[in-house]
Amino acid sequence: MTAPAGPEAATGAAGRGESPYSAATRELQDRFDTRRLADRLHEKFLASVVIAPEDRAFIERMDMFFLATADALGRPQCSYKGGDPGFVRVLDDQTVAFPNYDGNGMYLSMGNLMENPQVGMLFIDFVSERPSRLRLSGIASVDDADPLVEHYPGAQFVVRVRATQVFPNCPRYIHKMKLVERSRFVPRADRDTPVPGWKRSDWACDVLPAGDPAGLGAGDPASGSANEPGARRGQRRTG
Repeated sequence: MTAPAGPEAATGAAGRGESPYSAATRELQDRFDTRRLADRLHEKFLASVVIAPEDRAFIERMDMFFLATADALGRPQCSYKGGDPGFVRVLDDQTVAFPNYDGNGMYLSMGNLMENPQVGMLFIDFVSERPSRLRLSGIASVDDADPLVEHYPGAQFVVRVRATQVFPNCPRYIHKMKLVERSRFVPRADRDTPVPGWKRSDWACDVLPAGDPAGLGAGDPASGSANEPGARRGQRRTG
């Protein structure tokens, strides 16, 4: 189960020091007189593709990020990925890795990156005194034999992303928030992972994968109800 090399080969070194601006972005820059600013930002932040030490520290203290993918036809998905702080690992100055945990079984994002490995990752710090964010774009790959999977309890597999762009974003529109509680559904080595209530609802319980803990009656019996967000009959879940 490895993401194909086609799209990476087709783009070559795109993003590694080359201009990221298309004709359409240039048209908008000229319309609003931001070409000079865009060129300066490219020169300052994008010309060198390196996960700097401060970027590494930022990424590895985050407990969530947003993942943008598209399938071979360009149809997009944007999904939230959460875990404990450090669940996204910086492996070297151009590579990060993160686990894929059990979800709703649709595999929209993961299926996309198997077809089209070009992905975008957006990290946002909502809780610091000065909120901030970091973008990382790159080429994703999945290897069933990846040894990192052993370091992530409950992970189905690990996604590695080779960076093609790493840059901060203006934080002015980030709303400041506070962490109330981290999700108890994040897999951890020291306890069983609770079963989400929606898996035991009548619309889902008869179509669960073989061996799913919910179908075996395992897990925390008070781990939520069938009426938790996204689990109501007829309500769509695309997480």
